[in-house]
Amino acid sequence: QVQLLESGGGLVEAGGSLTLSCAASGRAFSPHAMGWFRQAPGKEREFVAAISWSGATTLYRDPVKDRFTISRDNAKNTLYLQMNSLKPEDTAVYYCGAVRRPYTGAQTMDFQYDAWGQGTQVTVSS
Repeated sequence: QVQLLESGGGLVEAGGSLTLSCAASGRAFSPHAMGWFRQAPGKEREFVAAISWSGATTLYRDPVKDRFTISRDNAKNTLYLQMNSLKPEDTAVYYCGAVRRPYTGAQTMDFQYDAWGQGTQVTVSS
């Protein structure tokens, strides 16, 4: 079983930047694709970004694709999300997830993930 721990959230003004990190332990990190999802108050959890097990392929939801960058460091068992030009509508709790099956491409559907972190709050003020 893998354990995931997010960090790096906080309060930032619109136009600012944050970098989220997700440290993995308990299961081999490198064979599994990873992703970031978010949930705003009163809304369902939604896909934000995903990366394949090798890091060669990334996917983003349209509103963030030119502002956010997902990356992974397999030597450090860590997933990252660099967020630039943040907007108030980016305010949410951000969760990292690990895909169940090993050696897959980037996955956008949450049912494909079998482990989640506790989440980190990102608040963007206008």
